[in-house]
This record gives sequence, structure tokens and C-alpha cells, in this order.
Amino acid sequence: MAKLYFHHSTMNAGKSTLLLQASYNYRERGMTTLLLTAGLDTRAGASRIGSRIGISAEALAFGPTTDLFALIAEQGAGAACIFVDEAQFLAPDQVWQLARVADDLGQPVMAYGLRTDFRGELFPGSAALLAIADELREVRTICHCGRKATMVVRLGPDGAPLREGAQIQVGGNETYVSLCRRHWREAMGR
Repeated sequence: MAKLYFHHSTMNAGKSTLLLQASYNYRERGMTTLLLTAGLDTRAGASRIGSRIGISAEALAFGPTTDLFALIAEQGAGAACIFVDEAQFLAPDQVWQLARVADDLGQPVMAYGLRTDFRGELFPGSAALLAIADELREVRTICHCGRKATMVVRLGPDGAPLREGAQIQVGGNETYVSLCRRHWREAMGR
């Protein structure tokens, strides 16, 4: 039976690297995969999944209203596995569409994304994945102190942590720093 998986972590834990490696493993064995990514994240280029370590692959981009079940049924028929990067940007309805892919089409879906934003709040897509995914897998990274990082701060132009702002702002190492909860609390004044 196919399952819906949610691989979650903070920034810079290697989620995209793991996704690309897993897809490569399927393809190396002669199986096809379908890669999807959020259209609003173009850091690796339009319709590309990229990793900090320099590997990347073409993907289909989705927007907030894309019917992922229909897209996968049309574009991913016969794929051995469906991979979704930047899953925090999914709408809750899209998470249910991915569950239908696993349940009704029999294709495993591996979603990779952030659990919380810089304010410590769940993204809507992540909340839905945490609620209904068959398996949850934490991808670990570390804080500067060596403890497991579970939170992320967004840095302003002056390098100071921001406490307010829009939930979604695409960025990398220049914008976000992963911290343990203790150091996140200190940075956020909580």
C-alpha cells in the first residue's frame, strides 16, 4: 500500500539533497519519478529543485490552486514515486490531493518541507501534512551550539533577527539561520 510521507526540518538540513538522492535511486533502478516544487521558489531556477551542495533537477512547478491529483494522474502516470519539495507551501486541499494519490492511484508520495516559520508557527501545508501523513520523518540539522536545530530565525538587512513579517519569504543562508529552541527564544526575545 502506498503512503504519504512528510520529511520535515528547519532550513539547511538537506531536505532537497535527500529528495534528489532518493529520486536518483529510483531512476538508477530503471523506475520513473515525478518531481514537483513550489512555483514561488525560483532560487535554483524556474521549475527546478536545487540543493545547497550544487545538485539540481527539473521539476513541475505548482501554485496555490494547482490540482495536484489531476496533475499527477496526467503527468505522473506510472511513476514509481512522487516527490514534492517545498511542501510547506502546499494548501491544505493539496495535501489531501496528495493523500488521494497514495490511496487511489497507489503511488507513494514523499513530501519535503519546513515544519514551522520564523515565528515558530506551522505553515498551513505542514500542519495538514503533520495531521494526515502516514509517516513523519524528521531531517536533523544542528544549531551553532551543537544541539538539534528545531527552529529558524529570519534575518533583516542589518543581520538582526526579525520578529514580524509575512510568513512566506523565499531565501537561503543569507536570510535564515537554524537554531535550537533555546537560542531561537533568545534571538526572538521570548
